[in-house]
Amino acid sequence: MSVKASGAKYDIFTKIALALVIFIIGFLIILPLINILIYSTQPSGSAIITGAFSDIVTRNIIWNTVKLGLTVAALGTVLGFIMAYAQARLEFRGKKVLHIINLIPIISPPFAFATAIIVLFGRSGMITRGVFDWRPTLYGFPGLVLVLTLSFFPIAYMNLLGMLRSLDPALDEAGSSLGANKARIFRTVTLPLLIPGFAGSFLLLFIESIADLANPIIIGGNYTVLASRAYMAINGDYDISLAAGYSSLLLLPALLVFLVQRYWAQKKSVVSVTGKPSGRPTLVTSKGAKFFLLSVTGLVTTLIVMVYATVILGAFVKIIGVNNEFTLDNFRYLLGGFANGAIRTTTMLALMATPLAGIFGMLIAWLVIRKVKRGSEALDFLGMLGIAVPGTVIGIGYAITYNDPVKISGVTVFPQVAGGAALLGGSIAIVMVYIIRSSPAGQRSGISMLQQIDPSIEEASASLGAPGGKTFRLITLPLISG
Repeated sequence: MSVKASGAKYDIFTKIALALVIFIIGFLIILPLINILIYSTQPSGSAIITGAFSDIVTRNIIWNTVKLGLTVAALGTVLGFIMAYAQARLEFRGKKVLHIINLIPIISPPFAFATAIIVLFGRSGMITRGVFDWRPTLYGFPGLVLVLTLSFFPIAYMNLLGMLRSLDPALDEAGSSLGANKARIFRTVTLPLLIPGFAGSFLLLFIESIADLANPIIIGGNYTVLASRAYMAINGDYDISLAAGYSSLLLLPALLVFLVQRYWAQKKSVVSVTGKPSGRPTLVTSKGAKFFLLSVTGLVTTLIVMVYATVILGAFVKIIGVNNEFTLDNFRYLLGGFANGAIRTTTMLALMATPLAGIFGMLIAWLVIRKVKRGSEALDFLGMLGIAVPGTVIGIGYAITYNDPVKISGVTVFPQVAGGAALLGGSIAIVMVYIIRSSPAGQRSGISMLQQIDPSIEEASASLGAPGGKTFRLITLPLISG
């Protein structure tokens, strides 16, 4: 009998943990979303929502957002598959280095990628103008597609690479023994098994691209999307209701696609080959296929290296592309000026939020897998909302909710953590956002690990009289933290 099945009556630690998780999720994500929906019903906000059907400007913004999401999702998924297939089914030197390079875009700040692309390929770009004397129009839809595709394709790459490596080579051998050539095996065996991975990657890239704010602001030009328009509504128009209206329009497709993606993720676990694959995977031998895979891989890798080389080079020159004289003034400014305080604050807040987000995610995973019998799927979904809801929407929700103390029946239950008079200058709100945006990673990791750990280990602790809190601290956490 599993720990979860036997936990019909929760011990005191489980009750406290469950109440704490619900309280934290409520204040960190649910309450801000509720307030966004409430404010979106005010005149300027409701005008935006109704304008989705009647106002041509609002319809164009929605269409721009959807078109950008669909385009980036399609191109990023295809590119991620090509890079993953080359990594899994080709033998060539430098595969490990290539793998690391492919992951760099997903861990770097988005504005760094967009800025470097402008420096290299903009109207006065080092390559476009400096080498080819060509002044293309990079701002707008083409530039956004280029930057977002290169920024987010690693999501599809990691997803599909894992699936390709998990496929049992015996399937290819069975197809070959039946007389099918490699092209037919690829078309009738490999691709069908990867369909859930394609769908999941496509949906994740769609969510990421419509939620992105930095790139549309930097390189979007006149191409307006919901995220950038919501940001301008609160920072340019100073209209919270207007920002809430745009946020509501952005929230709806993001949550809908997230729900569909969860369905595909569950389906993937059913159709993917389980267990340890036996034998070696079938490698690509066709010269044409090898040339295509290596060409695309080489082009993308070169572009990524050029982008980040530009970022590094820009740190050591006065004005990259204009005045390339070597200087260390940039570092003197960062380390000696006001930016030094920003670096310290950012580091301090990250160090505070990281362990809290990890523990919070692991606690939710433990409750979902081991303790909560009814409503575990709902708890899992609520815990993942931080990554499903666009960051712009969360930020606006915090600006609405925590610009004043939260009161119930006239009693303050939560202090003001946003706005000019925010407690500790707004640092608490930043940590709160870090936690709710980062804890889903720990939650998913914890769920995966707990599903592989025999619950009898924890049952043995409980049978020896150890309370739930002690079992979680001394047994569960060490097991899932590796």
